[in-house]
Amino acid sequence: MTFRSAWLRLTVALPRRVPSPPMDDTDLLVIGGGPAGAAAAVCGARAGLSVTLHDRATFPRDKTCGDGLTIDALRRLERMGLDPEAVGVWQPVAEAVLHSPSGRRVALPLPTDGQFIAVTPRRSLDAAVLDLARQAGAKVAEGSAVTAVEHGDDSVVARFSDGAVTRARWVVAADGAYSPVRRLLTPGRAPELGRFHAFRQYFSGVADRRIHVLFDADLLPGYVWVFPLPSGRANVGFGILRHEGVPTRYLAGLWRDLLERPRLRAVLGDAVPEGRVAAWPIPAHLSPGNLAYGRVLFAGDAAAVTDPMTGEGIAQALATGEAATHAVATALQAHHGDAPHRVRSSYVAAVEAELGSDHRFARTLGKLLATSRGARGCVRVAGLSDWTRRNFARWLFEDYPRALILTPRRWHGGMFAGPGAYR
Repeated sequence: MTFRSAWLRLTVALPRRVPSPPMDDTDLLVIGGGPAGAAAAVCGARAGLSVTLHDRATFPRDKTCGDGLTIDALRRLERMGLDPEAVGVWQPVAEAVLHSPSGRRVALPLPTDGQFIAVTPRRSLDAAVLDLARQAGAKVAEGSAVTAVEHGDDSVVARFSDGAVTRARWVVAADGAYSPVRRLLTPGRAPELGRFHAFRQYFSGVADRRIHVLFDADLLPGYVWVFPLPSGRANVGFGILRHEGVPTRYLAGLWRDLLERPRLRAVLGDAVPEGRVAAWPIPAHLSPGNLAYGRVLFAGDAAAVTDPMTGEGIAQALATGEAATHAVATALQAHHGDAPHRVRSSYVAAVEAELGSDHRFARTLGKLLATSRGARGCVRVAGLSDWTRRNFARWLFEDYPRALILTPRRWHGGMFAGPGAYR
């Protein structure tokens, strides 16, 4: 054996040192690129923070949802700078119809000074709001799932499936109801999400361009929805309390039964289903323990802030994403630094002020809707007059905070008659 061949064999046999990926240092790491994560990234970048955002999906991607946007969500999206033209698939709605368990139908006309309800698939919406984060200056990595989180006194180090390693002063975890970040930080301790689950399927050939909400006695306090989309399509689904031990196949069987009920068939007409059905939890259990852990702030579904009466979660996701970043930015820019307890306390207080009263009020009203008598009474009251129909629509679709009348600190002139978005 020559010296050269012996040397080659030796060098091949020696273990090779794989260089570690470079560490990305950032003020704010956002994990999750849906509305909550995008809002956090946009807010942070515009406040002058360095922001890095990772999402395990590649956009556009589907997100199981009812696809409806309340006026609160629309106003927040408009302030973020979202252009409906950039979304592409966007259906404004002028009227909603409530169906009582008794068979009564009440049409709720919406104001005409702007958009008060719109429907857009999450596949389109989420890609558009993530683009806003890029435009604001955030670094965005798609197809990058978090695999490890190392929590320190003054920073958090996160590792991702694409090999990226990021060290951040603060993290906003906007990574869904079953938050991987939470599981990595607190293994074995699952958050309380609430007991609502929903089913959804798209249909084509739906002629009615109104929103329909149908209350059936055996679904209460849940309901069936038909939300129109452009080109005669609609998002059709139902939400229901799912008690422990109830299997998904029960929901699938209930869905097949609902599609044969005359009231829903009357709305759908000759519409035909398309694609697959999808089920998902509605995380509606607002509590301080769900909002923060060390230098990690949870937002959107990861914080379980969905409205417990209607299942609306996009406005709440945007609100918590913005509030989390505002708490971080304020601390980083202040002279006292970014002491974790200060930021956590600030964020929890902001969420309580923004959503707490409304969440508790909605939960109480949900108990009223849990009985057939209560649901019939609500629909009857909504249809008493033109005035009640107009104002019930404004209240139901979050033209103003749900519990505004009970919280004088939020009163202001014109609080019940604001204009819509995108006028």
